[in-house]
Amino acid sequence: MRTFKGLGAVPEGFGPSVATIGKFDGVHTGHRAVIDRVHDIAAAEDLRSVVVTFDRNPLELLAPEKCPDSLVSVRQKLELLGSTGVDATLLLPFDRALASVPATEFVERVLVDALRAKAVLVGRDFRYGARGAGDVDLLVDLGATFGFRVEVVDDVRPESGRRVSSTWIRELLAEGDVRHATELLGHAPTVSGIVVHGAKRGRGLGFPTANLSPESEGLIPADGVYAGWLTDAGTRYPAAISVGDNPTFEGVPKKQVEAYVLDRDLDLYDHVVDVEFVERLRGMVAFTNVPDLIETMRGDVDRARAVLDD
Repeated sequence: MRTFKGLGAVPEGFGPSVATIGKFDGVHTGHRAVIDRVHDIAAAEDLRSVVVTFDRNPLELLAPEKCPDSLVSVRQKLELLGSTGVDATLLLPFDRALASVPATEFVERVLVDALRAKAVLVGRDFRYGARGAGDVDLLVDLGATFGFRVEVVDDVRPESGRRVSSTWIRELLAEGDVRHATELLGHAPTVSGIVVHGAKRGRGLGFPTANLSPESEGLIPADGVYAGWLTDAGTRYPAAISVGDNPTFEGVPKKQVEAYVLDRDLDLYDHVVDVEFVERLRGMVAFTNVPDLIETMRGDVDRARAVLDD
């Protein structure tokens, strides 16, 4: 996948293309349904397949008090988009200049001049341009003027009539329901970060853990213990993962992610690793003594092994 960081990075003469536009936070199954349709059109009409997205949630600039936490970082989003097989992603920096571009000018500059779009796929509630003045009806009119057609893609609704959305996935992660979140995402919730030195309490208890830096990427699920995977330099290891402030010991940072690679003691310090969450095993519990903690951790490891071997 080619990544164009800003309109100026799109080479002259790029296209013609079929494009879709959105935040694509999490690149979930709803997003992938749109991208699948993009692929269908691209193959049938010999067009380049393009995703247009932003380097942040626009609300981060326009209404930060209303901006939710992102499911993935920009780097993670680009990796996930690359895994869909699209030809290119245009990553637009959402700044004051872009936010002030009128709707018609936005379409002309991005879809017409840069991408030479012949087809544009959007959701029914798609808004664009300064103050969100542009809607689907205007986009259809502009398509007639500039020579592209517009397809409105239906929402993906797997159950109970609720559409797949980043909001729903955030709710599930806040509850620790990573298995359901995985179904909606189409991939496991993943946190990426550099392994840093901790207090080495896990090693002293017989469970050496890889502690992720607080500046990790990806939305961390609810406090608790999880079965999952740790990936280092392309190698994937089964792991029991702890998330939280560890109520048994004082001085542990909030929302710390610690991964114990099952039956292995790896030197991962300063490595950038991915930690995938497969299933929540239990909530976080404060123990009154260390032997009870060790016994519970042994049970956590056995349950994690059973989940990951299943």
